[in-house]
Amino acid sequence: MRRMQIMGLKLPKISNRKIKTALLTALATVLIFTAVNSPAIVGVSATKRELPIYCVKRDNKAVSLTFDAAWGNEDTEELIDILAKYNVKATFFVVGFWVDKYPESVKALHDAGHEVMNHSNDHAHFSRLSTDQIISNVTKCNEKIAAVTGVTPTLFRCPYGEYDDHVIKALTSMGMYTIQWDVDSLDWKDLTADQIVQRVTSRVQPGSIVLFHNAAKNTPAALPAIIEYLLANGYQIVPVSELLLKGEYTIDHTGRMIPAG
Repeated sequence: MRRMQIMGLKLPKISNRKIKTALLTALATVLIFTAVNSPAIVGVSATKRELPIYCVKRDNKAVSLTFDAAWGNEDTEELIDILAKYNVKATFFVVGFWVDKYPESVKALHDAGHEVMNHSNDHAHFSRLSTDQIISNVTKCNEKIAAVTGVTPTLFRCPYGEYDDHVIKALTSMGMYTIQWDVDSLDWKDLTADQIVQRVTSRVQPGSIVLFHNAAKNTPAALPAIIEYLLANGYQIVPVSELLLKGEYTIDHTGRMIPAG
């Protein structure tokens, strides 16, 4: 190639071979980046992570309604009454200090046939705790719930929905299932009842775990329409422990619990 001059500066000759090498290197870099970041590759990599259960592969149209109880207690009795009207059993994840403050509500939930499960002792950020601290925290809440209901929880929901590998491993070592959700009602944002109904009914599918809160402003107003929609569309509403698969299972990269093999 001829020597080129730009802005009065003479540039050295660049051979065709060097240009081809540079182009091939750049192309290879792009191809590698694209491959590594493709959904298929990311999915394979993600399966190596420790994940909670977001939903369950079910052959039948079963779903679970779950309620987190950490702060207020305004609507617990009303929720019990609504669920009883439709003969629906749900899962309530309660915090230890909520058990301390409202033991009568914990007993009422249990007596009504609902699952009372663990949402930590103090709503801490679990990813910041050591394994020993996690085990101690969960054990304290388990003991408080068992003292009121006579049943030791086997399910756990991470505060704030936060987790990492060491959190899941610690809970697994305790024999606890870590339960997330795949349908978020966003009731804690004070959405209207109609907005909550629309969010849930447009996202629910067989095996879904739906997230509500016991003290959210418009959840009691939205709940009947959601239950009626599910029942009218052939869904069976069951507590989370009944939604989970029995026997060997695995969790895919989306957090879906599926049969092993």
